[in-house]
Amino acid sequence: MWETRSVQIDVRLPGDIAAQAEEVQRTDPEFLSRVILYGLTRRSVYRHLRERETATGVSEGAPPPMGS
Repeated sequence: MWETRSVQIDVRLPGDIAAQAEEVQRTDPEFLSRVILYGLTRRSVYRHLRERETATGVSEGAPPPMGS
C-alpha cells in the first residue's frame, strides 16, 4: 500500500468521547488509525475540490456559464 510512519497526535475531546477514543485505542488501534486516515483523506479531497473550484471560478455541480 503506502509507506507509513508513526505520528503523535494530541487532541482535546469532550470527556465521553475521549473515554471512547481511549477504549478504542486500547482494544482496536488499527480501527482508530483507519478512522483518522478516512477523515484526513476526506479533508484532502475537499480542499482539492475547493482549490479547483476557486481556480476555475465554477462551482462543482453548477451548470457551465452560457456560451461555454
